Amino acid sequence: MKLIRALYLNSRLFVAIGAVVAAFLVTYVAETPVIIPKILFVVLLAFAATDLLLLFRIANGITGYRFTPEKLSNGDENEIRIHLENTYPFTVTLNVIDEIPHQFQKRDLNFTLSIGAGQNKIIQYFLRPVKRGEYSFGAVNVFARSPIGFFSKRFSYSQDALVPVYPSFIQMRQYELMAISNRLVDTGIKKIRRIGHNLEFELIKEYVNGDDIRTINWKATARRSTFMVNHYQDERSQQVYCLIDKGRVMQMPFKGMSLLDYAINASLAISNIAMRKSDKAGLVTFQDTIGTTLPASRQNKQMARIMEILYNQKTAYRESDFSVLHNHIRRKITQRSLLLLFTNFESFFSLQRQLPYLKSLANQHLVVVIFFENTEMRTLLDEQAHDLRQIYHKAIAEKFSYDKRLIVKELNKHGIQALLTAPENLTINTINKYLELKARGLI
Repeated sequence: MKLIRALYLNSRLFVAIGAVVAAFLVTYVAETPVIIPKILFVVLLAFAATDLLLLFRIANGITGYRFTPEKLSNGDENEIRIHLENTYPFTVTLNVIDEIPHQFQKRDLNFTLSIGAGQNKIIQYFLRPVKRGEYSFGAVNVFARSPIGFFSKRFSYSQDALVPVYPSFIQMRQYELMAISNRLVDTGIKKIRRIGHNLEFELIKEYVNGDDIRTINWKATARRSTFMVNHYQDERSQQVYCLIDKGRVMQMPFKGMSLLDYAINASLAISNIAMRKSDKAGLVTFQDTIGTTLPASRQNKQMARIMEILYNQKTAYRESDFSVLHNHIRRKITQRSLLLLFTNFESFFSLQRQLPYLKSLANQHLVVVIFFENTEMRTLLDEQAHDLRQIYHKAIAEKFSYDKRLIVKELNKHGIQALLTAPENLTINTINKYLELKARGLI
């Protein structure tokens, strides 16, 4: 860590100099003795010399460093901390400027604080990246001034750091903890009553409203004189693939993030949940060609592989070719699997071009097409129209909204599951859909 020192003049010094100059001018105009301005000038020099002595007699008066995580979570608030220690024997006022990566487009990130003699303080702030990749942090610049305040001494802690931004592992861990503690319902994920089940059950429990009467254990009921039901295990070791469309339709921004990054974050979370539910998780990315394929697995290192693959996904902004995806899956995924397809359809016509390939995949696999609601259109529909132009805009918005609903009906008509969701609810709704299908015994 290289420490750079520099001296800066503060506005308080210029105000004091201005006051002394003004005193000399008044004396000159009024033709009075100049003894008072001279005294003020000497006092000014004395304070300036004292200020310099206070700041520079201790070489390392302020020590500090920045703490950044090894990696940042995309789309989440990531904590950054700056640790500062005052070794001066007096209270100092600090102005701290942190050189954060240019991707955040913040040029006014500075903090002003006071630290007593021998004390420590921590500055805490949060950064929300919206793109994956490498982010370069510069130096932490600390400008210290004494109680006199004529000068500032700069301490620059050159901690140039390159920090990668990964898909949202914070979100992944959040849902993982909720899944382990059975608190997923707290996020709005509904409980689904089981429709089908296998032949293995974990325990026998008392009947409650909503339980399937076909699971009543009559022998246990006779012994306990109250209705008892079998609690069945979920089917295990099913294959769950996230199919991520990287084409130009997934580059639409929402709150600074592209739909592709929302899909990547959701894929990471649902893959982790699937493995926690004893299923196998895999990945396929595509646009005009197949990008990356990771066979479904439950090995210990599978989540690390998924994380690295998702981190490195890039797009060429090309038109997606579903025929390539169809042929690849027919060759590579021979076992019946749950296919979660993250894509986007803006019109019914765009679906019709891809529907034959989706129908063919649905003959062998359980396909869930996950696409996005245009929230800007929803905002426009909720507003009142006051002139002809606004009426025209609302009519166009209603047409797009109707097409989205029509796409859902068309997919369902052909036995394809459909999920239309707002980008901010993508992860929750995808997990909910997975748990619903699992509870219904469809996978």
